[in-house]
Amino acid sequence: MHRLWIILGFLSAVGLLSVGVWTYAYRQALSQLSEKAEADLELAADRLSTQMQVYQELAVLMADHPGLRTLEDASQKRAARLLLLDVADKTAAVNIMYLDRKGQVLAAAQPTPQPSLAKHPAFKRAMQGALGTAHGVMPNSDDRTYSYAAPSFGPFGEIEGVLMVVADVQDVEQTWRGSTEAVFFVDSDGIVFISNRSDLLFWQRSEGQPGLVPPNGGSVDFASIHVGVHEVWKLNWGRYLPNRALHLTLDLPVIDMTAEVLVDVAPARRLAILQAAAVAAICLAFGAFLFLATERRRALSEANAVLESRVAQRTRALTAANTALRHEVSERQEAEAALRQAQAELVQAGKLSALGKMSAGISHELNQPLMAIRQFADNGSAFLDRGNESRAGENLGRISEMAARMARIIKNLRAFARNESEPMGRVDLVQVLNTAVELTETRLRTDGVDYDWEPPTTPVWVWGGEVRLVQVFVNLITNAADAMEGSQNARVKITLHTDRRPRVSVRDTGPGIEDPDRMFEPFYTTKSVGSSEGMGLGLSISYGLVQSFGGDIRGRNTPEGAEFTVELDPYTKEKAA
Repeated sequence: MHRLWIILGFLSAVGLLSVGVWTYAYRQALSQLSEKAEADLELAADRLSTQMQVYQELAVLMADHPGLRTLEDASQKRAARLLLLDVADKTAAVNIMYLDRKGQVLAAAQPTPQPSLAKHPAFKRAMQGALGTAHGVMPNSDDRTYSYAAPSFGPFGEIEGVLMVVADVQDVEQTWRGSTEAVFFVDSDGIVFISNRSDLLFWQRSEGQPGLVPPNGGSVDFASIHVGVHEVWKLNWGRYLPNRALHLTLDLPVIDMTAEVLVDVAPARRLAILQAAAVAAICLAFGAFLFLATERRRALSEANAVLESRVAQRTRALTAANTALRHEVSERQEAEAALRQAQAELVQAGKLSALGKMSAGISHELNQPLMAIRQFADNGSAFLDRGNESRAGENLGRISEMAARMARIIKNLRAFARNESEPMGRVDLVQVLNTAVELTETRLRTDGVDYDWEPPTTPVWVWGGEVRLVQVFVNLITNAADAMEGSQNARVKITLHTDRRPRVSVRDTGPGIEDPDRMFEPFYTTKSVGSSEGMGLGLSISYGLVQSFGGDIRGRNTPEGAEFTVELDPYTKEKAA
């Protein structure tokens, strides 16, 4: 309810402001319109006065013409008539007459309806020695005329006659009849005698009253109001006159008339309405914006209160959930630590399993050098007894080579069997593959498996851990040997591709991968249940190790057998950083 009263009050204020703006704008527009109307009215009055002045001057100049001095016989009167006719034709006067002192027409350009004009107001004024003027309507044609009468003085200053010039008012009106504003001239009797709107001719004005009434005295719609200093007429006088008009007057004592003009105020009203509407629209837009902002602020305040209540409830719930989550995080951290420990143990188990598989070959690989060392030692002792020191030295050199080979085998075994998390860094992939081949060489030779490996002459540096990478390739090589057990023409081919991303392919000539989609799953194996060959963890461990280095391992079947490809990231300084 409070907001409703505020809205009503605002709308009332906007309405009052709009009315004020309309009033001010209307008066300003009327002032500008009044200035233009005054100029138009003065122009029309000057035009009428100027045109009538031609006939006035004609009367004064022709009054003393020598051809009008003596009009005693018929020939003199005929010559005077021809003179007056010539002047009337050149000046477009209706008639030019010369009268004697009694008002009798002595000579005229056109025939006159009456021989004497002694009672004519212009003649009476001229007989007093001044310029006489008069207007009226011709009795036979109803034409409106304006007459000038100038006295003709004798040698001693006496008035000998009067020259009268009659002008056609309609001919004067033709020059400004097309004016857009309604202009009319009211004589001293209050009658509209001249106008550019023929509908107003001979309308009358009662003495002391504004407005006009028709010649027949009938009533018409009329009202006069004042807007500031301006007079506005409300009228309904025909389609050629405005319904609302600004009324201005101008006295013309020279022709004894008052010039008046009616200017349509509709453009001023439209301009005022537009300005008031613009102000109202701006105020309403501002009010609407303010109202929407207030409503939005109120809605936000209410929503904020609801939100604060919900936040408080949610905070309590989140506090409880956070406590539970901390317990869960702690349990997950313990589980992850246990998982990492299990994974490490699983990797170590995979190493020990691989070592178990290679134990027989490793024993043979160590026993053979030992027997050779023993043989070379006996030979060296015999050569020393014989004094053949050079041959004894050769045997000692071979003993040293055998010892170095045994040391290298033992070193690889110790590194392979270590249970430690070595940091990742730069690893020579060629050295890794050489170590893996050396660890599995005895097994391959024992099982009758040929291998094809030609190491590059330059190192290939990759990102990873050396011991874990050795374990990956040992698993792949031993898996290939297991798959080709009992096969003819068993062969393992190891190829190193040094592209943008180094990759190693291990291809065998076995039966291929039975289920490629499950080959990296833990405990998946194609060996019989209870077999001592393994638990199906080798490929799963290898997959996890390669993934930890940021690499990828894939397996597929080829026409000859199975192929596993290991891709690794190259070692860069940015990678190390």
